[in-house]
Amino acid sequence: MKNNELLVPEEIVISKIFYIRKQKVMMDFDLAILYQVETRSLKQAVKRNILRFPADFMFQLTKHEWQELITICDKLPPKAKFSPSTPFVFTEQGVAMLSSILNSERAIHVNIQIIRIFTKLRMILTDNTEIRLEIEKIKTKLDNQDKNMEIVFRYLDELLEKKERPLQPRKRIGYKPDEL
Repeated sequence: MKNNELLVPEEIVISKIFYIRKQKVMMDFDLAILYQVETRSLKQAVKRNILRFPADFMFQLTKHEWQELITICDKLPPKAKFSPSTPFVFTEQGVAMLSSILNSERAIHVNIQIIRIFTKLRMILTDNTEIRLEIEKIKTKLDNQDKNMEIVFRYLDELLEKKERPLQPRKRIGYKPDEL
């Protein structure tokens, strides 16, 4: 395989990344399809090497989470929907660890591709975060300017009100040549 040759189009990999428990994850059956192995084989390999997969690398969905995902997502394979067990999901680190237990060349190359996509997504999110922070700064400045403008207009209104009131004749003080 050449360095820049893709085994799987990026869009397909991205479409298989879900956001569950505040983490970007991939399902075991999707990974099995990408690696061209049976889901059962992938799960067996993971169970044989379970120490390599702590909770922040991989976890199993609860029945409630799985049912919720089935109702929300229409891209799930039909066989997966009716599986008696809930799927394992792998975080970016878990996907990286999979390459150490799956010995096929395809699994290694697909893993590299998936890790690069996870990295690209993280960079996009970071860029968006920076943009959001800049927007928040601008909003704060605009809010302050709005408040300042409000104060200026209030003072102008008060000045206009004072100007419209008839002036009371003032009693003159000091030297009064008219009164002589």
